[in-house]
Amino acid sequence: MESIAVWVAELVGFALMLFVLWRFVLPLVKNMVTKRQDEIQCQVDEANEASRKLEEAHGRFDNAVQQAEAEAARIRDDARADATRIREELTAQAEADVERMLQRGQDQLAAQRDQVVRGLRADLGGVSLELAERTVRKELEDDSARSASVDSFLSEIESLPSPRGSRAAAGRGA
Repeated sequence: MESIAVWVAELVGFALMLFVLWRFVLPLVKNMVTKRQDEIQCQVDEANEASRKLEEAHGRFDNAVQQAEAEAARIRDDARADATRIREELTAQAEADVERMLQRGQDQLAAQRDQVVRGLRADLGGVSLELAERTVRKELEDDSARSASVDSFLSEIESLPSPRGSRAAAGRGA
């Protein structure tokens, strides 16, 4: 009986301990577990939100990179077009400058050639006159050559047709 009394006492003690645990400890543990579950759920929600924001940020980043690449390509194309236009303008300007220089050179050469020709003609005229004068003087130094020259000149004049025609012939006969 003593063992039954011990057993009943143990059973009552066990029941009392279960009651205390159930009444006071279990609600505290439940509150801690619930609080911990809420914290974990909040952390999971925050992690999901962070993941979603990260995906959005990656999307915006990728979009910005694509826009930057497109803008860079446009700027590159514009720069190439500008370079081509500038190169063509400079080439056209250089060709026009070369053409002007060639024309100016040709004009200068033509002017110099004309000046040289005029100078040579003037010199040639003077030299020819001087040569003719020397030749005539040499011819006229000799008396027989002078009279032959005068006779030849007069015969040439007589053989020329008269501009008045028959008057000259009539005048000679009269």
